[in-house]
Amino acid sequence: MKIHEFYRSSANITLNGSIVSLVPAIIIGIGNLYFFQSNQIMLLTIPFIVYSFISFQVYLYRMKQAIFINRNMSQSNSHSDSLFSAKHLVVVFMNQQESSVHLFFPDGNEAGIIKRHRQKGFQLFRKQRIYALYNKQYQAVGYYKIKKITPWIIEVYDKNKRYLGCLKKERITWLQEKKEMMDESGTSIGSVEGSGYFMDECVLNQSRQQVGRLRRGWMPVEWSGRFPEPNTPVLSLSDNLTEKEKLLRLSFLINEFFIER
Repeated sequence: MKIHEFYRSSANITLNGSIVSLVPAIIIGIGNLYFFQSNQIMLLTIPFIVYSFISFQVYLYRMKQAIFINRNMSQSNSHSDSLFSAKHLVVVFMNQQESSVHLFFPDGNEAGIIKRHRQKGFQLFRKQRIYALYNKQYQAVGYYKIKKITPWIIEVYDKNKRYLGCLKKERITWLQEKKEMMDESGTSIGSVEGSGYFMDECVLNQSRQQVGRLRRGWMPVEWSGRFPEPNTPVLSLSDNLTEKEKLLRLSFLINEFFIER
């Protein structure tokens, strides 16, 4: 998937919502015409019609964005890396139907996707809240299992279901939380720190050096032709991290988008 296809898909979902919202208005209108014939009852159709109109305008806006992005992508020289070799990824959260996080390369091509994972017959993950990270070939390269206990723990597994470590979140005070990353042996390998007012999450190693960061409002100008919304989050990861280490660090995205939202 390319970013313009994502916007077009989002536009189509909005269009469907616009059409569906007209159904109650039509039912109320027809029912009133045949049974009640009251002007006051017709007022009940106004919220549905207004919602449908607004949704249709959003649809037109999204389609315009998709066309604009498609034109810019066709004029640029695309060069996409692999999911784990990319230094920067643009993060787009879709909270429609089933929530998912889409990761895009700066050139507009999709690098991967994180979404709910359901698999029958796998005893370790059965009846658990599991999310999977898929690469651009739609192959699962990692799994994140949420253990809903106090504190929150997100266990990380590689593509072969081998345990790599976890992200543990516990509340220190009423307003302060601690997010600590541990390897498979339970040794602390870093933490996640961020702002409580805006999206700016930093992933630190055990020496408190930054090895990853997720932030809004940091969209390079040269990307704006492919990502027209400047507040789209950008994820940065250190080149020094191995694939296993990156997979473990990416667990904070599960907390950011699927737990805290």
